[in-house]
Amino acid sequence: MADNRKEQERDELHRTIWGIANDLRGSVDGWDFKQYVLGMLFYRYISENFANYINDGEREAGDATFDYAQLSDSDAEQARDDLIKTKGFFILPSQLFCSVRSRAPLDENLNETLEAVFQAIEDSAKGSDSEANFSGLFDDIDVNSNKLGGTVAERNKRLVKLMNGVGDMKLGDYRDNTIDAFGDAYEYLMGMYASNAGKSGGEYFTPQEVSELLTRIAVAGKTEVNKVYDPACGSGSLLLKAAKILGPGNIRQGFYGQEINITTYNLCRINMFLHDIDYDKFDIAHGDTLISPQHWDDEPFEAIVSNPPYSIRWEGSDNATLINDPRFSPAGVLAPKSKADLAFIMHSLSWLATDGTAAIVCFPGVMYRGGAEKQIRKYLIDNNFIDCIIQLPDNLFYGTTIATCIMVLKKSKRDNHTLFLDASKQCVKITNSNKLTQDNIQTILTAYLDRADKPHFAALVPNDKIAGQDYNLSVSTYVEQEDTREVIDIQQLNAEIAQIVAREQQLREELDKIIKEIESE
Repeated sequence: MADNRKEQERDELHRTIWGIANDLRGSVDGWDFKQYVLGMLFYRYISENFANYINDGEREAGDATFDYAQLSDSDAEQARDDLIKTKGFFILPSQLFCSVRSRAPLDENLNETLEAVFQAIEDSAKGSDSEANFSGLFDDIDVNSNKLGGTVAERNKRLVKLMNGVGDMKLGDYRDNTIDAFGDAYEYLMGMYASNAGKSGGEYFTPQEVSELLTRIAVAGKTEVNKVYDPACGSGSLLLKAAKILGPGNIRQGFYGQEINITTYNLCRINMFLHDIDYDKFDIAHGDTLISPQHWDDEPFEAIVSNPPYSIRWEGSDNATLINDPRFSPAGVLAPKSKADLAFIMHSLSWLATDGTAAIVCFPGVMYRGGAEKQIRKYLIDNNFIDCIIQLPDNLFYGTTIATCIMVLKKSKRDNHTLFLDASKQCVKITNSNKLTQDNIQTILTAYLDRADKPHFAALVPNDKIAGQDYNLSVSTYVEQEDTREVIDIQQLNAEIAQIVAREQQLREELDKIIKEIESE
C-alpha cells in the first residue's frame, strides 16, 4: 500500500509540474522555465519550513491556534535575531509565499514585490554564519525578464500563473509525505530538461540509478561516515543520494562540494535546502576545484562521489605551481592540458580519508591512453590505490552515448590486487537510452563486495600483472567477453552438406528424366 501511495503522490506531483510547463510553454524555454519553477518551489519551501518551525514551537508552548502567517510584521521582527541563529534566515509574515500569493492577482507590481522579498531573504543572512549559503540564491529567477513577457502586465500575469501552479502542488506537510516531495519535484524538473539543447546534461545531472550505484559503493560496509564530498558537485544529486542511503543524521559532519558553474552552484544550494539539509550541515563552494579548491580545511573525506566533466581543458603544465601542489605532485606528472580527467582522480585521492572510499565516473580513454596519463595510472597501481574498475553500459547518461567507467579508490586495501567488473550488459533499454535497474545495481554491488573471479564478469588481477600489461586499466583487457556465437560441429555440417549435394544430384537426374520424356512426346 505504501508503494502505491508513493507512486500516486509522485504521479500527481509530476502531472502538476507538467501542467505548469504547458501553461508557460512558448514564453520561456525549457531550461529557463526550470529555473523559474525551482526558484518558486524553493521560495514556497523555505516559507513553509520557516513558518512551520515557529508554529510548532508556539503550539508546543500551549498556543494551539498560533499561525505565523497571521502575525504582524512588527511583532515578528522581535524574534529576527534568534531565528537567524537557529534557521539561518528570516522571513516576515507578509513576505511568506502564501501571503504574497494571496495578494498576487491584484498586485500590479508583483515583479517588484517578489524581487524585494527575494532580496530580503538573502539580506537576512548577511553577517551571520549562513551568509555564504544564502548569497545569490535567487539570482537565476529574473522576475523582470522579457522571457516572461514584453510588458510588466504580461510578466506579472505569468508570475501569478507560476505562483498558483507551485502553490497548488500537493506537497502537504513535507514531513508526512511518503516521498520527498520537494526533492522529487526538483529531480523531475532536472530530468525533464537534462538533455536540453546547448546545456549538456552530464554537466548538470547524473541519473539517479548511477548516483545510487556510485554512492552505495562509496559507503559499502558503513552505517555512517564523517563527511561526503563531491569535487564537481553539479546540482548535488550525488551528495544527496548519500543522505538518502545512510540517512542525513548518519553523515555526521555534513555535505561538501564545489561547482564551477554559477547557475548550477545556486541550484545545488537550493537542492540542499529542498532536501531539508540545514545551512550548518552543508558547505558548497563556487570555483574551479582543480586550480582553486575551497575545502583545504575540511579534508580528508570518508566518502567521495563524483561524475566530473569528461576530458575538459585545464591549466595543467601552463601553471608552474601545480606540479608542486600536494594533490598532484606525488605522481610526478600532471594530467594533460586537454584532458583533466586524471587531475580530478588525483585531487580526490589526495583528499580521501585513510579508511575512506572514492567512486568516480571516468571517460574510458583515461584507462588506456599513453603519455602522462599512463604515468599517473602507474603511480596509482604501484601504490595500490585502485580498488576496482567497473565498465558501465553505454547510453546511460543524458547528452552522451559513451560507455563510461567507474574508478574506485582506496588508501587502505586488504590485498595487492585490482578488481575489474564488466557491467556493460547490466541494464535495460528504455526508448533510446539504457537504464540500471535495482537488480543491476545489486548484481554489480554484490560482485564488488565479493571481490572474486567470475567468468565473463569479474576478474581479481594482481597489480604486477597490470604492470605487465603496460598499466592498461581497460576492463576488456582482463575480463574475457562471453562468446555467444553458436557452436558449430564441422563434421556434422560436412555430412549435412554431402546429403544436400547428393539430394541435389538426385533431383537433377529426375528433372532430366522428365524433360526427356516431354521431348520424346
